Amino acid sequence: MSTPVIQTDAGREGWEAIVSDPASAVISTDFDGVLSPLVEDPALSRPVEGALDALARLARTVNQVAIVTGRPALVATELSGVSGHPGLGNLVVLGHYGLERWEAATGKVTSEPVPPGVMTARDRLPELLREAGVPDAFVEDKESSLAVHTRRLDDPAGAFELLRAPLAALAEETELRLEPGNLVLELRPPGIDKGVALRGLIESTGARSILYAGDDLGDLAAYQAIQAERETGLRAVLLATRSSNATELIEAADVVVDDPSGVVTVLTALSDAISAR
Repeated sequence: MSTPVIQTDAGREGWEAIVSDPASAVISTDFDGVLSPLVEDPALSRPVEGALDALARLARTVNQVAIVTGRPALVATELSGVSGHPGLGNLVVLGHYGLERWEAATGKVTSEPVPPGVMTARDRLPELLREAGVPDAFVEDKESSLAVHTRRLDDPAGAFELLRAPLAALAEETELRLEPGNLVLELRPPGIDKGVALRGLIESTGARSILYAGDDLGDLAAYQAIQAERETGLRAVLLATRSSNATELIEAADVVVDDPSGVVTVLTALSDAISAR
């Protein structure tokens, strides 16, 4: 399989670094919109055909393969089907933006304490949604954070805008952060994002190169963290899908694909290049 179109010099350097020295590389991806197509009901997310096999093939040669997601680690593990998958025995899932860590080698989750503001926000949300006129907005309770989805409503974009200000006020009151995404507004603890999670992963593995694949605004923190690490010598490939139409993320990427099937194509091309070397 041929090398995908890499739009930047930094991305080409990152690709070559992974291919030439896979033992010092980390392959990390988001789940929703990257390994799995976006769906109206988050509980129905499943990896696209070939996604886990592509990760497993890379896992044979690289230092670490990881899924970095806003989902609870065990939820992402169950939905993705990674537990027990051949070749993914050393996979890690960083859930809740790194607040939780699941390791395939042990099957156990380690986590940080949940701030009290999350419980307060959980109690306040039903009344807030009623007062905003969108009582049917779907609240995804991630235990350590709360995501309010408007995708299922008759006017998703309108409901999103109606909720932005009251949720911002609630976030300030409860000392949480409000993070917008693709028709979703998430209340999460401060100091927790995918950038922090990836910095920890890079440090713990001693990685000299990394590929990170994302699709939404929540992945910008990961991109920014990797860009900062590039200044100190890290080689990287930033891969984006158009699943969420996150313009800022797409413009910052080294490689852009349409959907999770495109991610599988890129990961397969990378493992082909490693094998050929």
